[in-house]
Amino acid sequence: METMKPKSAMSNKSKLAKTFQKVINLRTATKIGSNNGMGICMLTSQNKFDQDDDDLFSIKGSKTHGDPRARQRAVMEALVAKLFAGVTSIKAAYAELQMAQNPYNSEAIHLADQAVVDELKAISELKRSFLKKELDLSPQVTIMLAEIQEQQSLMKTYEITIKKLEGEAEMKESEARSLKRQLDDSIAFNKSLEKKLNASGPISILENVQLSALSTSHFAQFLHFSLRSMTSFVKLLVREMESANWDLDLAAKVIEPEAIFTKPSHRYFVFQSFVCKTMLEGFNFPNFSAPNESQCFHKHSRDQHLNEFKKLQLVNVRQFLAQKPSSSFAKFMRSKYLHLVHAKMECSLFGNLNQRKLINAGDCPDSAFFTSFAEMARRVWLLHRLAFSLDQPVSIFQVPRNCRFSEVYMENVNDESAFSCEIVDSTVDVRVNFTVVPGFKIGRSLIQSQVYLSPVNVIEIDPASR
Repeated sequence: METMKPKSAMSNKSKLAKTFQKVINLRTATKIGSNNGMGICMLTSQNKFDQDDDDLFSIKGSKTHGDPRARQRAVMEALVAKLFAGVTSIKAAYAELQMAQNPYNSEAIHLADQAVVDELKAISELKRSFLKKELDLSPQVTIMLAEIQEQQSLMKTYEITIKKLEGEAEMKESEARSLKRQLDDSIAFNKSLEKKLNASGPISILENVQLSALSTSHFAQFLHFSLRSMTSFVKLLVREMESANWDLDLAAKVIEPEAIFTKPSHRYFVFQSFVCKTMLEGFNFPNFSAPNESQCFHKHSRDQHLNEFKKLQLVNVRQFLAQKPSSSFAKFMRSKYLHLVHAKMECSLFGNLNQRKLINAGDCPDSAFFTSFAEMARRVWLLHRLAFSLDQPVSIFQVPRNCRFSEVYMENVNDESAFSCEIVDSTVDVRVNFTVVPGFKIGRSLIQSQVYLSPVNVIEIDPASR
């Protein structure tokens, strides 16, 4: 046994250090090992004390010598403190037992189980001594040791909790990595499907249609097919803009300065509107307003337009552009690309103007971006050829801003957000914010335009548009 010797105390002593200081002069001490592997210094109880040791039994500054009631109260406080310390130790041992279950550790389970049993035996022995009135406790020493035991048990519990949280964090990180891999696989799979969907191979739609059987329904069918290609290209364009750290909100405001979105994700419709308007600009004219070709195209018959439609359906776009760089379709494709993709935009997205240089030189860039654009351009050109194959005139129309919504002429692209609730204020109405996809007039038939609606204050609207 070693006699405890006082150490130099720091300027700001903790409560625990002060408690140690009070009992530092006790003559003997016994060191025992706790069940959780940490050593505790147990001071042996003494039946006789010197006159200076009476302070050990003082309650709130009063001497306990000769005051049995005060000493009994001190002993009871020590008993309760020791009991609570034992309960805390059991909780710590039980937490350690649970921790050892997963992953399974037989040795740790055995040690934790033994610790629980030992603490229960100690509490049982304490109960027996209390009932037989055989308690032999030094109150302040017991309270001090109980506090040490309780703090050690709490530290043990916190350590176990930290290990458990660290394990859960590692598990979550592993799950996140797994989900990230699944997301990457899904994105790659979707891109492959999108690539197949937009592949510049032969198109089998309406390949056997005859001029006499051609109708408005055929045009509507191919229009839907063309719009799918536009939608795919717009998604690719937005992804490239996000990868280049573009401010999409600012870009949307540049295209439609007065646009009001019911949801932040609806800004996508602005970019779709820009692409559709650019690609369909000049659709009413036989040559998309290409210079010096109007007279030549006006001489084409309906049958010639349909033959062009069928021939371009059956070829690969890249091969066709490489073989006929001076064809009307090649000129149309180059003109639309240079108009749609500004030089600054291309430089920002790809870091250079290589694609632009190749297109101006009559070549085809080998990139997914241009492949998607070329397929979209082909379908728009085919739609134009099909339109001029009909026996009725075809034209496009757009809906002015703040126009009233009409189901005859319009289709709402954000139907669920605009009409999800009733508008109570009589001064607020749902009006057209901008046109997403232009509509088509084919003789007396009509294909609805697709518009984006937003609630507006009718008082502020120009009377001419009400």
